[in-house]
Amino acid sequence: MSNHEYNKRLKGFARKLRKESTPGEVRLWTELLRARKMLGYSFNRQRPVLHYIADFMCKELKLIIEIDGYSHWDERQYQRDQKRQKDLEAEGYTVLRFTEKEVIHDLRNVQSAIEYWIEKKQKEE
Repeated sequence: MSNHEYNKRLKGFARKLRKESTPGEVRLWTELLRARKMLGYSFNRQRPVLHYIADFMCKELKLIIEIDGYSHWDERQYQRDQKRQKDLEAEGYTVLRFTEKEVIHDLRNVQSAIEYWIEKKQKEE
């Protein structure tokens, strides 16, 4: 990852977001992503990238995982999310989005979707 992609100015805000994680973020982190549980890959929580903060990011795979709660149902927030995703994809990242409800109530399918993406990426390399 090049230095220009990590935004140090967002470090304090990212720390605050880690302390205020949603139940879905906590569950995804503790059960699937923390300590290289996801097929051996390392993920960061609330990682500043460009001028955004990614919920979860694997630098090695250039993979960002976003958990969308109820606030993302708002039309303006949806538009901001679309711009953010476009900007991140323009820098070579893939963004996988899941709802808070999916993570809480259907974690196995969330896990399967992430694993499928990683395995597909590995075959391409």
